[in-house]
Amino acid sequence: MKNETEEEHVEKLKAMFTRREDAPKPEPQHAAPNRRPRPERLPPLRVVPPREPPPDQNRWDNNFQYQDYSQSFEKEPPAQKKDKKPIEIVTIEEFLKHLFPVREYVFNPVFTLGSTNMIFSGRGVGKTHVGLGLAYAAASGATFWRWAATRPFRTLYIDGEMPGEALQERLAKIVQASETEPSPDFFKLITIDLNDGAMPDLSNLGGQLEIETACSEAELIIVDNLSCLARSGKENEAESWGSLSQWALRLRSHSKCVIFMHHAGKGGAQRGTSKREDLLDVVLELKRPTDYVSDQGARFIVDFSKARHLIGNQAQSFEAWLRCNAEGRQIWALKAATESIYEQVVEMASLGMTQREITDELGINKSAICRYWKTGMERGDIATKSAGKPGKKPRQWRADIDD
Repeated sequence: MKNETEEEHVEKLKAMFTRREDAPKPEPQHAAPNRRPRPERLPPLRVVPPREPPPDQNRWDNNFQYQDYSQSFEKEPPAQKKDKKPIEIVTIEEFLKHLFPVREYVFNPVFTLGSTNMIFSGRGVGKTHVGLGLAYAAASGATFWRWAATRPFRTLYIDGEMPGEALQERLAKIVQASETEPSPDFFKLITIDLNDGAMPDLSNLGGQLEIETACSEAELIIVDNLSCLARSGKENEAESWGSLSQWALRLRSHSKCVIFMHHAGKGGAQRGTSKREDLLDVVLELKRPTDYVSDQGARFIVDFSKARHLIGNQAQSFEAWLRCNAEGRQIWALKAATESIYEQVVEMASLGMTQREITDELGINKSAICRYWKTGMERGDIATKSAGKPGKKPRQWRADIDD
């Protein structure tokens, strides 16, 4: 092989990297068909001067009134000041001397005018029976459960779920069993079937304005239920409660008593965000007892989850059972929740269940089960348990330590 000189090698490299003028230019491998060739040089930009507006063109507004905008781009017009009441700050002496209106009881001692409340339960427990019973008793000035209406109150019942026929049947039974009757204008209803299946969405301002006139005339407003009548937003997010809570606060400021009917979640608490309970005065939970049987209908324990102004026995839980008397009229049978729990403990003990098993079954504190057990032994409702070897004297059953 002949060795190249340095000059020959340089000439060879120049030939490799120098394109011949007559050589065809290679086409790009992925060139688009019929592609417009790119110009070697872009044309210069054309600058168009702004067009002068005709004289006085911008000096007339939409109402055909003359406006001078000569200084509009140099200085913005001053913002219009809205007449707003300043925040009032008082001393403790002035606050204590201020005469606030006394809130009148609707049902003494639970619900008052100017309050926001909630009744919630699982599906099918019987909260609509409770809502209709409260509404009719308030409108007629009667008594419901253990609470007496102080006078007849103008009542508005908003139902967004029940079929009209079922609602009509339940109200007819209430009217049949009641000894009092409300005035025609004291009990009004808004139902889904009478509005062609289109109910207002109370979680936005538009839906609230649709029933504003009806709410302004009422003193007691029962909303049954939140899931059907507050459809915007997500239930588990606190922001979804914002608009509805503002509506409830406006009603409260106008001395309205509002009761929301709501569903319970899988965990047993009211469904959705817990922020709802912050502004509520009274929250009632309706829950079935452990010995509930499906053919018993509306039977449940009424438990006060929140009772802002109640004291002592006023907030004591009780059992309510909607039954029919000998005449075929429906009545509410009431008894203390402690009596119901005691009966359940005695029944479970007779089946051979231990205190620990009863505690797990009822979900009650073990010390409370121990007290019921001891009371049952003293009354003879729970027998003593024998222990030890045959032939020995059976020892006394210790309710405080034995399971």
